[in-house]
Amino acid sequence: MEKVRFGIIGIGNMGTGHIHNFNSGRIREAVITALCDIDPARLEAGLKLAGEGVQGFDKAEDLIHSGLVDAILIATPHYFHPVYAIEGFAAGLNVLSEKPAGVYTKQVRQMNEAAARSGKVFGLMFNQRTNPLYQKVKDLISSGELGELRRVNWIITDWFRTQSYYDSGSWRATWAGEGGGVLLNQDPHQLDLLQWLCGMPSKVRAFCAYGKYHDIEVEDDVTAYLEYPNGATGVFVTTTGDAPGTNRLEITGDLGKVVIENDRLQYIRNREKVSDFLKSAKGGFDRPEAWNVDIPIYGEAPHHVGIVNDFASAVLHGTPLLAPGEEGINGLTISNAIHLSSWLDKTVELPLDEDLFYSLLKERIKTSRYKEKPAAAGGVADLSGTY
Repeated sequence: MEKVRFGIIGIGNMGTGHIHNFNSGRIREAVITALCDIDPARLEAGLKLAGEGVQGFDKAEDLIHSGLVDAILIATPHYFHPVYAIEGFAAGLNVLSEKPAGVYTKQVRQMNEAAARSGKVFGLMFNQRTNPLYQKVKDLISSGELGELRRVNWIITDWFRTQSYYDSGSWRATWAGEGGGVLLNQDPHQLDLLQWLCGMPSKVRAFCAYGKYHDIEVEDDVTAYLEYPNGATGVFVTTTGDAPGTNRLEITGDLGKVVIENDRLQYIRNREKVSDFLKSAKGGFDRPEAWNVDIPIYGEAPHHVGIVNDFASAVLHGTPLLAPGEEGINGLTISNAIHLSSWLDKTVELPLDEDLFYSLLKERIKTSRYKEKPAAAGGVADLSGTY
């Protein structure tokens, strides 16, 4: 195999974007050979954009079993990510899925098990992992340069969306069609980076507002408090209702802190550990000597193109993935825990009670304004609309 033959399932906003990326000439070891969408107009537009030699399908199952592809790229509404991934693995295909991994961890766990049984390459489109800023922060943490983590705060409120955005698809911002709001649609990258950089919390206490700023049934405003096994704490704030918004990540360790804001990294390093200084200092108002450190950042983020190239290399050459699909359950666990804490109005501990979360989600699906039920809940979801 010289190049990985891709079939893209779902030709909405993201699927169309992936076609453009393949056409850009920046993807070296992969080509599109098939497309699928249940909307004939979208499929026709996608085929025209992809060019000659690409075959179209109106059913994902037909594409998966066509023999025309080595891998599928899933860009459908969220409930279908595990559904098509599992079918792809069963057919002997490699799978690259858009974020999030799914809507609920119980289903995603089944997807991970299917991936393990298949022995195929499984990746997720966590393109923010390609950003040199976050890669440098991960290096500072994993190398011990920042010291033991004490606190993390992420304010990510620059997701402003209008009501017309939510009205653009009948499935959007509904429990039955999308499975959630800002946490599932806008924040999977940040929740993935949060666990990629800082690890998984042990406790979550969260407050979600459902339809606070928009006529929707899912969350559009979230404040979550996190506790970590070592005693560190975190706060995660997000919304689609603020303008102007903020995107500021601050991580504090025993040896200093890093701040990412406005695409810039600031690193302030303590000369000695805070935990030692506060015990040895003689003055009540003394502070450890701190240095502003210039951190070199190399290169630019290749984003989606980078993930596809990384995935193709894993298929062809066995190189390790930057964003293994099995890790998608981690950020989703935090998302599910935030919802569960808000629904129960109490702190929830990890590991998550997956059965309880799923039962409460199904209750919301039953009363959802979107009446077509997702495949994961025993029905068929509408794949049309923008996503």
